[in-house]
Amino acid sequence: MGAKTALLALTHGDGFPAPLGAARATQDATEALVRRIHPGLDVAPIGDGTLFEDLYPPDDVTYAAVLAGTDLVIDRRLVLDRPSHRPEHLRRAGAGRRIIMHGMHSMVDFLCFAVWDDGTLVRSLSLSPDGGVREDIGEPYEFELPYWAGDHPVTPTPGWPDRGPYPLPFHPLDLGEQRRCAPSSASSSNAAPHPRTSTPHGCRCTDSGSPIPPVASRPHVRQGTSRAGNG
Repeated sequence: MGAKTALLALTHGDGFPAPLGAARATQDATEALVRRIHPGLDVAPIGDGTLFEDLYPPDDVTYAAVLAGTDLVIDRRLVLDRPSHRPEHLRRAGAGRRIIMHGMHSMVDFLCFAVWDDGTLVRSLSLSPDGGVREDIGEPYEFELPYWAGDHPVTPTPGWPDRGPYPLPFHPLDLGEQRRCAPSSASSSNAAPHPRTSTPHGCRCTDSGSPIPPVASRPHVRQGTSRAGNG
């Protein structure tokens, strides 16, 4: 699997927005959104991206789209291995709305997702096979239950060395793909944007400090805790 995502949606709906090819806002509106997400950074336009190639942009790049009822931001700096540690300014940016965070990195089989309603954390999950479950807050959504119940085990790949049982009851990226297409109040939905026709605006966001490393290079991603309630 080569999946990598770094998504943040601020929405009045249940899930990620419908295809972005229609009713896109102007570059100015998008830049204003990016400045709210990254206060104090220098923001410069760099052209449009796609949701096929730019779901995990470089450290200093943000792709964003302002839609009717939803602001979508794509930026690896917004993906945290403990989503509950979300910065305060993001809580204010999502006041009165639902915030959905979604991050995956296939190099370490890492997944995190979280949902806040009007600033209140409803659900947060962050895990990887090396790090274990870093965060498990709130009741699992319906679409999660078959994964935790063992209905989607990881089977050995023919031809690969036997490295023992997979340390989690499912592959995080399998659940991550299900989460990206599922609204946060139901088991499944075809709610994900169409990757090839969606064109969010791009910005380079920089300051004088060092760039934040990607998820795969953060040492604490590989340090885990056990699932809450299981020791």
